This record gives sequence, structure tokens and C-alpha cells, in this order.
Amino acid sequence: MAESARELLTSLTTTFAELPGDVGVSAVDGPIGWHGYGDARTAAADRTGERESVVCGVGTVGDTEAVLIAFEFGFLGGSIGESTGRRIESAFQHARSSRLPVVSLIATGGSRMQEGMRALVQLQRLARASALTRKAGLPQIAVLCGPTTGGGWATLGAGADVVLALPERQVGFAGSRVRPPGDPHAYTVEAHVEAGQIDQVVERSRLQESLERWLRLLTTPAAHAPPPPRALGADLSLPETGWTAVTRARDANRPRAGAYVDDYFDWREEIRGDRCGGTDDGVECGFGWRADGCVAYAAQKGTATRPAGFRTAARLVRLADRLGIPVLTLVDTPGAANDGDAERSAVGPAISELFEALASMQVPVTTLLIGEGGSGGALAFAAADRLWVTSDSYFSVTSPEAAASILKRPDDAIPTTADQLRLRPQDLVELGVAKGIVGR
Repeated sequence: MAESARELLTSLTTTFAELPGDVGVSAVDGPIGWHGYGDARTAAADRTGERESVVCGVGTVGDTEAVLIAFEFGFLGGSIGESTGRRIESAFQHARSSRLPVVSLIATGGSRMQEGMRALVQLQRLARASALTRKAGLPQIAVLCGPTTGGGWATLGAGADVVLALPERQVGFAGSRVRPPGDPHAYTVEAHVEAGQIDQVVERSRLQESLERWLRLLTTPAAHAPPPPRALGADLSLPETGWTAVTRARDANRPRAGAYVDDYFDWREEIRGDRCGGTDDGVECGFGWRADGCVAYAAQKGTATRPAGFRTAARLVRLADRLGIPVLTLVDTPGAANDGDAERSAVGPAISELFEALASMQVPVTTLLIGEGGSGGALAFAAADRLWVTSDSYFSVTSPEAAASILKRPDDAIPTTADQLRLRPQDLVELGVAKGIVGR
């Protein structure tokens, strides 16, 4: 038998106090007189012990108090009716008045057809409640615990700041009985992870721990601007020539983003995808815990950054800014992807989106250049006034090879061109582009 809403809440919280519920549907057969609807509700109540398809209350997860909204799938498939909408709206209101994060534990088939349009318009109620809570600077986490389809997915699910999911659940705007045949994988949690719409798949046995970590991160910003990470690697000497700087940054054995974030954070959680159907494995974004609180991070991993990578980083930056969490970015890319697929996926607007997100931030941002700084695709990840560099890095308006090609120089002129570009770490400091070289 599937886990009930109250069983789930009991397993995730150490304390839980239910909020007052809506009075429910007044007419016997509901607002549109659907014959037999009253009997169906009575049977659902008898079967589940609930008066509606959601249980809402305030609970403690780990050390963090939160408003929790748990769907009871056994009550008419967890469908959303007028009373459901009012309960959820009230829960969000309580979250705002008490300054609490919201966790939605979702298992729903969508809007309740027995209430017609009075049910469907609840999605607007839910969307407004979520938007007001977002505007208030409070985090929202969704956990897809069962089938999550229709308006439940399109509002509370996909609209959350962080989306977690139990494995092998159904997800999609179309429910199982109305979707076209031919591609069942598209309606799975795993497919939505691949498409950048779900951040993490969490095993049921780890759900309480995962929620505890996420709530702690999103509600405990670090108090100060993040310091730059310490220099990694044995050789901290400065390159004598521009071409030496380029070859050192391109060395496969130098420390990469993974080593830097492992060294910088006590522990961390990743977000994944741009919520527009794309992912970029060459960019890692998430939230990490240091001694004094949470720092958000967006790190390039040495490959050409694709449109989804820029959009995921922009999503991370905007979320951190709204929650008051300072940001660390790590720059390491030969440049933005420039193939036909990247152009068709709007690489230019994606870069613009990240530039705008960083330029408009109210929280402090610190950047460390840890390898290649290839033109605008690298600069889009960089803070304008808090850029630090490592001794095995370079930053350039374009690559030496591209510059030589543009100037119609032969290949043997590439090293000389690198010198002329003044791209070495010490050049960047002298030019006022970087604040300093870490480790020196």
C-alpha cells in the first residue's frame, strides 16, 4: 500500500502541528452538481481518514521549522479541488506571516474534474500563493513523492526553487490516461532529470536527511562575502610568457573545479538543469556549507560552456540573490560553445541572461579564475569587482589561436600573439582586471 500523507509527514518531522483545514465542499455534489461526487468524497474520507486531498501544517525537519504541504493520493487521486486550493493558499499565507520555508510533498493527478472550472482556477490561486512567497524571499522545495501530473506539476512542482523526486515516479503535464502513446520514458522522473527539470533523485530512505540539508542551506546564508578559495597545486610560480600561461592553464593535470569545491565546502548539494529542457555537464551549480553558513556556487569545469550551462548558472544566481545567499563562481572554460546546436539553443541570449543576473545582484559575489578564461563565455561567470586568479590561469579577450587567425598570422605566431594579449595572471592584476593572485 502506498504511504499516506500523515505517514510521510510523521517520518520526516520530529514535530508537526496541522493548520486549520478548509470547511470543504458545501453542496452535496459540488459546485457543478456532478452526480455521485458527494458519495465519492465520503468514500475517500472513510478510506483515508482525511477530509481533503492535502494535509498542511508546521513541522520541524532536523533543526529547521517549515510549512509542509502533503498530498494524500488515496483521496481522489490527490486531485486539486476548490477546498484543496484554499488549504494550500492558507498554508502559504502562514509561511509568509511566520517567515518559514515551504516544502510540498506532491502526489496528484491534477485538477478535480468533478468540480469543473472551479477546480481548474485553483491553479491560479496556487501560482499566486507561490509567487507571493517567492517575492517574500522564502525558499520553496518540492518533492515528487508519487504521480505528479497536470496542474500540480505545473504549479507547486515545477515552480519550486528546488525540485527533488523519489525514483521511478510518473511526472508530466499529461496524465497517464490522456497522453499520446509512444514515449513512456518521457513521463518519468529520470527523463525530467535528463531534461533539466528536476534537480535530484532521492531514495526514500534518504529523504529526511536530504530535506534537512536543503532546508539548512536555503535558510542560513553566510554572513559575509565569500573569500576566494585557496590555491591548489604544487607549482605557484608565475608564468614568464603569455604562451606559458596558456599551456599551464590547459594542462590536464592541474586542479579542476571539483577539487576546488571539495576543498572549499564542508558539504554541498547540487541543482541541475535550466528548467527549459537543457543540462550542461560542464557546469556545476549548487549550495555549499562553510563554517559560517551557506554559499551558493557556479563552477565551470573546463569545457566550452553550453547555453544550458549559462541558464543554469543564472537560475542559481537569481535564487541565491532572492534568498540573501552570497555567491562564489569558478571560471574555467576555453569559451562559450559556438557550434550550430549552441546557436539554435540561443547561446547569445543565455550569456546575456547570466550577465544580467550577476550585474543586478544585491548579495556579494566572489570569483576565482582557476584555469582558462576564454572571452565572453568566461567573463559571464565573473564578478565585476571581486575577481581573483590562480598562478596557472589566464584570461583573454579571445584565444591566441583565434586572435592569430583574425589577424591572418601564421600558426608559428600564436605564442607571440599570446604575449601581446597580456593574458597572464600578473598582467590581469596590473591591468586592474583582477584583485590579486591567490597563494602569493
